Amino acid sequence: MEPGKDIIVNSWAEVQSALFDHSWNENIKRFRSSYVYRGSWSKEYDLSTSLTRLGSRYYELEPHILRNFRKYAHSNSAPGDSVWNWLAVAQHHGLPTRLLDWTYSPYVALHFATQNLSSYHEDGAIWCVDYVKANDFLPLKLQTAIKEEGSNVFTPEILQPVCSSLKELALLQNKEYVVFLEPPSLDARIVHQYALFSLMSTAQANMSQWLEQHPELYFRVIIPAGLKWEIRDKLDQANITERVLFPGLQGLSQWLKRHYTHE
Repeated sequence: MEPGKDIIVNSWAEVQSALFDHSWNENIKRFRSSYVYRGSWSKEYDLSTSLTRLGSRYYELEPHILRNFRKYAHSNSAPGDSVWNWLAVAQHHGLPTRLLDWTYSPYVALHFATQNLSSYHEDGAIWCVDYVKANDFLPLKLQTAIKEEGSNVFTPEILQPVCSSLKELALLQNKEYVVFLEPPSLDARIVHQYALFSLMSTAQANMSQWLEQHPELYFRVIIPAGLKWEIRDKLDQANITERVLFPGLQGLSQWLKRHYTHE
């Protein structure tokens, strides 16, 4: 498949092909994908963050929002006191941040693309980004840190010693870049969703626009509206549901509500 392109699928089999055909790793002779995935109800949505929806001066508000979150949250809310741990906790609990949610699982991304029944008249999309190749655009300091760790993504523990603040993240390099950050296992939801976050080097940077400048790093799988119910039913049969991905009574209720909804 050609990077930077939209792949329109028309069947369940084509969905599998589009999401898994790129996963062969010749070096280890195994199917180990270097991509992460993000499901969207609508193909018209870009990769804007929740922070940008606060208004035209959103980037000026970011440090104040995070500072007050840390101030008023319980002292043991984050597993560590680094800004990266606090950002992960804040994003996880719905605070507007520059972070975006991703998953290593194509099926989890498909779940989020087909979760909202009110959007079944719209084509959905799965964003697929090569997080390993994206590291080639990191500042040298961050590239060195991640290579020494033998990892392809950052954790707060890897990032904190080499970059301790959002301000420093922007100063490491003039050119914009993206960091993929694995959060701590804050709860079962993070674990079950096989989740990680992305954050751009500045709050103003838009990941969609950045990817357009680097089309070799991504492609999108377009899910036609008419295919959503079939995908949804087959995901439910495969146990990719709110009951599993959002452990607790709320997730159970959401799953049952959709399960007993008919067109």
